[in-house]
Amino acid sequence: MTRPTPKQIKGMSEVSGLPVTDEVAERIANSVGPAFEGFAAIAGTLLIDLEPATFLAVQNGKVGK
Repeated sequence: MTRPTPKQIKGMSEVSGLPVTDEVAERIANSVGPAFEGFAAIAGTLLIDLEPATFLAVQNGKVGK
């Protein structure tokens, strides 16, 4: 989990069909960056980090068929 760059934000926004300007991408990167830095210490240690789709199955201790 790394802090997103404005270039990554711009690319993700274009793929989503909601392109943003360079200025807006910079503002988004600056606003979400501290959250990424705050969670960096525990990144990869939470079960949901690995596979969000199986989080409930892990929490319930079983996998349905």
